[in-house]
Amino acid sequence: MVDGPESHDTERIDPLSRRITTIVSERPLRVVLAFIVLTGVFAAGLGGGGEQQAGTDQFTENLEEAEALEDMQENFDGGARASGGSNANVFIEDDRNVLSKPSLLRMLKTQQRLETHDRLRVTSTMSPASNIARQLDPEASTPEEWYRAVERASQRQLDGAIRSAADANSLGPVSTDFSSGSASASVAQILVTYDTPPMADDADNARLQQRTIDVVDGVEGYDHGENAIVFGNAIINEEVTQLLNDTAIVVFPAAILLITFFLVVAYRDPIDLFLGFVALVMTLVWTFGFMGYAGIPFSDSLVTVFPLLLAVGIDFGIHIINRYREERGRGTGIRESMGITTTQLSAAFLIVTGTTVIGFAANLTSSLSQLRDFGIVASVGMVFTFAIFGVFLPAAKVGLDGLREGTRFPEFGSSPLGREGSILGAILPAGVTAARIAPAVVLVAALVLGGVGGAYGTGVDTEFSQEAFFPDEDRIEQYQTLPEPFAPSQYTFMTVLDYLEEDFEQGFIGSVTIYVEDRAVRSDMALEDIDRAVTDPPEAFVQSDRRADATSILGVIDSRAEADPEFAALVRQHDADGDGVPDRDVDRVYAALLDSPAGDQARNSITEDRSATRIVYQVDVDADQTEATQAAQQVAEEMRMDAVPTGQLVVNQVVIDRITESALRSLIVAFLLTAGFLMLFYRWLEGRAVYGLINLVPVLVTVGLLAGSMRYFDVPLTPFNAPILSVSIGLGVDYTVHFMHRFVDEFENGRDIHAALRTTAQGTGGALTGSMLTTVCGLGVLYLALIPLIAEFGLLLALGVFYAYLASLLVLPSTIVVWHALETRVVPRLRDTAA
Repeated sequence: MVDGPESHDTERIDPLSRRITTIVSERPLRVVLAFIVLTGVFAAGLGGGGEQQAGTDQFTENLEEAEALEDMQENFDGGARASGGSNANVFIEDDRNVLSKPSLLRMLKTQQRLETHDRLRVTSTMSPASNIARQLDPEASTPEEWYRAVERASQRQLDGAIRSAADANSLGPVSTDFSSGSASASVAQILVTYDTPPMADDADNARLQQRTIDVVDGVEGYDHGENAIVFGNAIINEEVTQLLNDTAIVVFPAAILLITFFLVVAYRDPIDLFLGFVALVMTLVWTFGFMGYAGIPFSDSLVTVFPLLLAVGIDFGIHIINRYREERGRGTGIRESMGITTTQLSAAFLIVTGTTVIGFAANLTSSLSQLRDFGIVASVGMVFTFAIFGVFLPAAKVGLDGLREGTRFPEFGSSPLGREGSILGAILPAGVTAARIAPAVVLVAALVLGGVGGAYGTGVDTEFSQEAFFPDEDRIEQYQTLPEPFAPSQYTFMTVLDYLEEDFEQGFIGSVTIYVEDRAVRSDMALEDIDRAVTDPPEAFVQSDRRADATSILGVIDSRAEADPEFAALVRQHDADGDGVPDRDVDRVYAALLDSPAGDQARNSITEDRSATRIVYQVDVDADQTEATQAAQQVAEEMRMDAVPTGQLVVNQVVIDRITESALRSLIVAFLLTAGFLMLFYRWLEGRAVYGLINLVPVLVTVGLLAGSMRYFDVPLTPFNAPILSVSIGLGVDYTVHFMHRFVDEFENGRDIHAALRTTAQGTGGALTGSMLTTVCGLGVLYLALIPLIAEFGLLLALGVFYAYLASLLVLPSTIVVWHALETRVVPRLRDTAA
């Protein structure tokens, strides 16, 4: 390697770097002791952040649309909690015929056991079997009576009851392969309603649903997970949370092994390896401890914080050790070598910390609370990373090297990466060579490539739904062959999703709701307005004979009129135009309906005070989330009453819109603040604001390539990876700043531009290579995660770091040479011409 300058200009050392150099070199043991004490303080805060969060609910908290959904649920479901506060579905499969007599009897036996279990709090059950039994015996009202009705029926009577129930649309939930002619289907559902208190949480509901699994599994002929599956929201939430644990069991050991391997390659010394690991662990303990003290719960969105902090920590650690070894290789003493190292690197670390914090903190502009939490935790964690790797690690290195100096403790690999004469040392200056031959060509080609990537990336998809948190089925099958404890758990909701999509032709969330809270609900035009809303619906809704498959108060009125001649007469009396829809003194119709046996059914569509109503539309299985939401918005806008589209699908779409908005806003904010910060810092430190702008050229290429890669690899923008674009600015600056700051240090101390670039490429480039390999391979192992969201983030993280590395070594040298040529040749000539 070309020898560096004998000394550094002390006038160019900023006060912070000087202070760090002093305490690290003169009082290393005190520094180490102070950091150990602080680690104990932060360790006391571990686990204090609250209950772990997973799934979609964590991203909808405090959203106006989600609060509207909660209000609607409170209006319509809150009053029913006394008789049943939660629900579950039991999917029953029989390839031969789920409506055969033995299968129907088995369903009814299950319903009987569920309703009579003393710890299940089941208030009611319903299934095709019980509906068929009512056709056979209209007086039957209990599972025992239903069982006797089916047991006594002949096959001919049974087939007739099935057809009658189907003709009356009262057969109940059976798969779309149902054939009235053969009275057969392959899948059916048992609907279970529990009497849970108003304040019951997921844990309470999960206990009931787990007991339901035990009951179903105990019925002869049923094997839970095979031909019978209990499904409920509480079970979904538990299994989604379990996914995080199963992912951690597989990913973390693999990440630790790979990180250890590459750190061994980078450090080649057990003492340095030990210090690097201790610093990484301290970073995680401090960050987790801060979360505990701040009351920030751990969630899916925060999983990404820790790989990012590890990536920066690994980078800082390798740079410290590598730069220190460069000085030691020249025969400089321990304290003097570390003094030169911290003097040179502290400013670079500060720039990286500042720009990375800006990239993280840009997410504070998001309207999503989880992304704001990400911004807070990641920013604070980055400051901790700077303190631990910028102060503790150098002090500990000085202290330990001082202790082992003069002893017989063996010396291990202590040469810097990228040294002159090594294979890596010959490869790293490739960008410098290109910058010497054709810098303008390299720079233009890189900018075009980044621009094309960015333009292509504008077409990236956006996704937010409960299914986005579900595992990759193929990967689960692969991992099932692993020994315990690495083998993943069984996830029943995947089978349920297949049932819904393939057998019932509906999505995981198969409906949207039009919520009307308006005094006009009691007016004479209300039912006419609802009738228009379900006539000729948008194509995204399931429909038959130009009528939407929708649940509304008008449907309850029609059903009651068919069953009760007296009520039918009341409807005709209040139907002025004879179209079957009451349009005169409508409130009297409501009152009669609510007082009838259909009152409970009516209360699912209209409130007791008749101030609010809702229409629930079934979404066509081929319609995507955006189409369903747009259809709901169209219907709501066309209604005369004050209507609002809502439901989980609509809320999810709102989150998607905010994800896109947040990603773009945070990217712009991060870029502008980073540019300003770099220019101000280099102006203060070097007197040259232009150095800050030069830093940003490779960063722009990195961001453009990463955006294009998202679309190329079919990675949608989600709440989980939404910060990656703004964070990629910080990652890119992390690599370019180290290169740029070392170059400036060499160049401003009198070196020729190409000699300074070569020294930088071999010295700092070696550390960048070690950092890149460790980060890409060690943290890119997230790609092995069971949850596609985490796997995709691992891919993006690895690509972002790799692009930043390439841009710093290949693009930045040419950018520097072009800038130097413009400043020293072109600008003076233009001035002379103008003069």
